[in-house]
Amino acid sequence: MLKRKFLMMLLLAGFSIHAQDKKNKEQVEKANFRVQIFQKSDDTEIKLVQPDPEFRDKLPISAAIRDSSKVELKDLPRAKTIDSLWKRELTNSDLFESMQESIREQDYEDVVYKDLPTDTLKARLAKLNARTPFNVEYNPILESVIKSYLKRNKHGMERLMALSRYYFPMFEQELDKYDIPLEIKYLAIVESALNPRAKSRVGATGLWQFMFATGKMHGLDVSSYVDERMDPERSTEAAAQYLASLYKVFGDWDLVLASYNSGPGNVSKAIRRSGGSTDYWHLRRFLPRETAGYVPAFLATLYLFEYADEHKFQPPNPDVVYFETDTIQVKQLLSFDQISKVSGVEKEMLQFLNPSYKLDIIPFVEDEKYSLRLPKPATGRFVANESAIYDFAKNQTEEKKKDLPQYVETEDRIRYKVRSGDYLGKIAKKYGVGISSIKRWNNMRSNNLRVGQYLTIYPRKPVGVASSSNSSGSNENSNPRIYTVKNGDSLWSISKKFPGVTVQNLRSWNDMNTSSLKPGMKLKLSKG
Repeated sequence: MLKRKFLMMLLLAGFSIHAQDKKNKEQVEKANFRVQIFQKSDDTEIKLVQPDPEFRDKLPISAAIRDSSKVELKDLPRAKTIDSLWKRELTNSDLFESMQESIREQDYEDVVYKDLPTDTLKARLAKLNARTPFNVEYNPILESVIKSYLKRNKHGMERLMALSRYYFPMFEQELDKYDIPLEIKYLAIVESALNPRAKSRVGATGLWQFMFATGKMHGLDVSSYVDERMDPERSTEAAAQYLASLYKVFGDWDLVLASYNSGPGNVSKAIRRSGGSTDYWHLRRFLPRETAGYVPAFLATLYLFEYADEHKFQPPNPDVVYFETDTIQVKQLLSFDQISKVSGVEKEMLQFLNPSYKLDIIPFVEDEKYSLRLPKPATGRFVANESAIYDFAKNQTEEKKKDLPQYVETEDRIRYKVRSGDYLGKIAKKYGVGISSIKRWNNMRSNNLRVGQYLTIYPRKPVGVASSSNSSGSNENSNPRIYTVKNGDSLWSISKKFPGVTVQNLRSWNDMNTSSLKPGMKLKLSKG
C-alpha cells in the first residue's frame, strides 16, 4: 500500500514538473518573439504561443525590408493563395483581338443552335426589352449573333463573366452617379473585352477605348509613365461623362451606342440618308460596317450575361473583387518590384490592379495624384509600415536613378520615316510597342520595310517630347503666368498652348472641380 502511494506521488510530481517545464517553455517562446523573427534561419519553423499583437502585424514587413531577399508575409493568405489559372485569366489579352475580329467578320447568316429555339429567344428578348431602355426586340440579325456566340465563343464568354465580377461593381457605381443605365457596363466588354491595356488598330486605348484627343478632352493624360486611359476608375468616369453628353444630343440609348463607336457625325449622316429615321435597325445599313456589328454585339452580350444560368455558363470565381481592394496615394516613386517585396502581393496582381502604369513604376510628380491599389489586407500592412517602406524604396531607387526614364507628356501618334538599317523589331523597341501592333496600325502583311516608307506609330515611350520643356525655356519669361479664357476654350485646348502644362495641372493650380469654363475667367499657368 505504501509502495503504491509512493509511486503515485512520484507520477504526480513528474507530471507537475513536466507541466511547469511546458509552461516555462511557452513563456520563453513568447518573451523571445522579437529575437526569433530576426534570427530565424531558412530551415527552421517557429511556432509562437499567443504572440504580442503589436509586433505580430509589423515585424514581418520590417524584417523583409531589412533583408529584401527574404520576403515572407504569413499574414497575407489571400495574396498568397491566388489561383494561378485565375491570374492567367486576369492578364490574358487575346480576348480583345477575338472580340474585335468577331464584330468585324460577323456574316449574320443563320446559325443552327438547337438548345435555343427561336420562340424561346423571342420570349426572353421581350422580357429584357420590357426592363431596359434599349431596343432589345427580336431581330434575325441579333439571333444570328447570339447563337454564334453560344456556339463558338462560350469559353471566351465564361472568361469575360469571371473578369466582370471584378470590374462591374466599379462600373455600376460610376454609371449610377451620372444616371446612365447600368446595362451600359456591357459596352466595355464589346469595346475592350475588359482588357484595360487594349489598344485598337487606330490607337484607341483602355477599357472604354478612348482616342488620345478624346481622352485629353475628358482629363485623361498620357505621359512616359502613365496612361490614364488605362486607369479603370478614371476612364470609367470619363466614359460616363461622354455617354451622358451623347444622350443629351440623341435622347436614344441605341443611337448613343452607335455614336460612341463611330462618332456623332456618322450617326447624324445615317439619319439624313435614311430619310430622318432614328430607329437603329433602320439606320444600320447607312452606318460604317464595324458600327453595324457593334450594337448587335452589345445586345447579344447583354442577353448572354442576363441568361447565363439558363445556358449553363460556369465562370471561375475571382480571388479578388473590386470591393476587397483599396487605394493609397503614393508619396514618392515606387516600382512594382519594390511593392511586391514589401507587401507580398504578386507582381502580376499589381499589374492587374494598377494597369495605367506603363513601366510598372508609380511616379511621384508635384501637383499630380497617383494612387496604388492593393488587396485590403495588404493595404493595412502598407499603411502601418509606410515610413519604413519608403525608406527601403528610396535607397533602392537612388541606386537605379540614372536608368529611370524622364517624366514627360507623350504625343498621340507619330509618323516615322524608315531609315537604312531599320527593321520592325528595332523600331518596336525604340517606341515601346509590339511588332504586331505596328503591323496592325499600318495594315502590313509582312515584316518587310523599305527605306523612306512612313509608319504610323502610337508610342508607349516618349519620343521627341522630352526636349519640349527645355526648348521652351528661352520663351519661359514671355509666357504669361495668367491666362484669360476665350470663347471656345477648353482645359485641353489651353494645356496644348503651353508646353509642360496638363489638364490636371490646370485643375490643381486653379482649385477646379469641373471642366466648365467661361470667357473672361483667369487661370493660373503655374503653381502658386
